Amino acid sequence: MLNSSSIPTSLERHDWTTAEILDILQQPLLELVYRAQTVHRHHHPQNDIQLATLLSVKTGGCSENCAYCPQSAQYETTVEKQPILPVPEVLAAAQRAKEAGSDRFCMGWAWREIRDGKAFEDMLEMVRGVRSLGLEACVTAGMLNDSQAQRLAAAGLTAYNHNLDTSPEFYDQIITTRTYGDRLQTLDCVRRAGITVCCGGIIGLGETLSDRAQMLQVLATLTPHPESVPINALVAVAGTPLQEQPPIDPLDLVRMCAAARILIPKARVRLSAGRSSLTREAQILCFMAGANSIFYGDKLLTTGNPDCDADRQLLEEIGAIGSPPESTCKGTHLAP
Repeated sequence: MLNSSSIPTSLERHDWTTAEILDILQQPLLELVYRAQTVHRHHHPQNDIQLATLLSVKTGGCSENCAYCPQSAQYETTVEKQPILPVPEVLAAAQRAKEAGSDRFCMGWAWREIRDGKAFEDMLEMVRGVRSLGLEACVTAGMLNDSQAQRLAAAGLTAYNHNLDTSPEFYDQIITTRTYGDRLQTLDCVRRAGITVCCGGIIGLGETLSDRAQMLQVLATLTPHPESVPINALVAVAGTPLQEQPPIDPLDLVRMCAAARILIPKARVRLSAGRSSLTREAQILCFMAGANSIFYGDKLLTTGNPDCDADRQLLEEIGAIGSPPESTCKGTHLAP
């Protein structure tokens, strides 16, 4: 079992083993949170929690069969396929997000892969428009090739999100329409284009603790590390194969945030999907464990997100930098 002195605060490693990560995940919780907070303060300003807003630009109708996703065309859920939002509507949403206090605007397309054509040209225009507002711009739109990644980079894209979701071993229990290798190849394209990588995973899919450790091991051995690591908890949606999955223990999310902080010390660890089911106290524990970003707004693609006012109040009460002023918190609804 690792102890306090065996995890240096400043060393960035790329050779973590699954056994080492399992030891980290199984440390006594108070010890684990202490070590993660120590690493966090070595690399990040205290109380700095970035606000990011996520908008679904293209909703539903995805050909993938990700077992957790209500946007898959293969499942009957309440999410209906919607037309791609026009550029002016997306940029208006980005402006509202900025006024509410976000400084990162993330845009999602329910695609298996990016296709060239008008929709991609509009994506490039959206990226340029978001950047012109002074916001970081992140896109998640499935697989892409080197040429597309280079064009996104030229448009000013800050980050591309493409999650691993789970371990290589458990992956085919969740998704069969694309391989783990496809995901890693997409990350390689993003990195070659000079765009920062946003890549994390989901817990609560039915995976084992070893699966969680293996997923973190893949992330922690990427060179360089991802600059952004979203930690998601499953939101079980009726109509998906995982609709009966029980909710996770919130302390498991704390452990994942802490492990990600220790393993990938310089990244933004983003407390992402599933946050609406956490108490204020559980969220604060995640921040103590090294999470330093939340998604801010009424919706996280198609699932609910905590109320803007509640988020603002929580951030103000814990003294977090970047909490938005009350006068601009209203009216942050982003998607129809």
